[in-house]
Amino acid sequence: MDAFYCHHFALPLPEGHGFPMAKYHLLHERVAAHADAWGIRLAEPPPATDDDLLRVHCPAYVARMLSGNAGHDEMRRIGFPWSERMVERSRRSSGGTIMALRSALAGGGIAANLAGGTHHASFGRGGGYCVFNDSVIAARHAQHHGLARRLLVIDLDVHHGNGTAELCAGDDSIYTFSMHGARNYPARKPDSNLDLALPTGTGDAEYLDCLARYLPIAIGDSGADAVIYLAGADPFLGDRLGHLALTKAGLLERDRQVFRACRGLGLPVAVTMAGGYAARVEDIVDIHEQTIRLAARMA
Repeated sequence: MDAFYCHHFALPLPEGHGFPMAKYHLLHERVAAHADAWGIRLAEPPPATDDDLLRVHCPAYVARMLSGNAGHDEMRRIGFPWSERMVERSRRSSGGTIMALRSALAGGGIAANLAGGTHHASFGRGGGYCVFNDSVIAARHAQHHGLARRLLVIDLDVHHGNGTAELCAGDDSIYTFSMHGARNYPARKPDSNLDLALPTGTGDAEYLDCLARYLPIAIGDSGADAVIYLAGADPFLGDRLGHLALTKAGLLERDRQVFRACRGLGLPVAVTMAGGYAARVEDIVDIHEQTIRLAARMA
């Protein structure tokens, strides 16, 4: 299985910033230590090109992000200070999802981006630590190059994929399925093709039952050629921003359901890491690591 990394393009964040940037290099260390045993080929992705970005995002927004001319309020909404390293990392993160999707399509299996899942970025704005929407960028890249006609985005980050929903509204070639906490960021949640808003405190049994009932509907209705799966670590019971109560075992079973359902139908899957904000960064990395290990086993 191919897995793409960009942890070394780290953002220069101020002391005490809430984003767990350390999780990416820690995840890479763990995956690299087991890569041969798990059958994983690690590679650095190229950056998403200007054309890739402009198939999805407003030209004026892209220009502001690339040049550093974004306003204070715009960057505050994103949650990062602007820097050239932020731009390069955002391009590489999107490039990782492009390459994971290309690899999955070429091999008919699963490939991974050890970053990605930036689902709050919309046409002309970013938000919630998301600059560019890697899922839609990768989907449009695949469509543009004739690699896939229809894509399914399975978004199991604990937060609603508002940017993805907005970008794909009215276009049935990208089907969006979001299963998220009801009382959580963002306040406004535009309609995905299929939304499941879960009550605060939802645990393993209820979550997995919902997924088992609605995942087949999303797959069937999408008519997809391939899947982009956001395997967020933030439904975890120890997450500071999640408000759900899944255990690590429950999250592993979540991943197993998704991979089994997709692989059973021969659907290629590009998996991205999405969010995770547990108080202990090791818990976030544990969850991401088990996703990658299972993906490699089921690829």
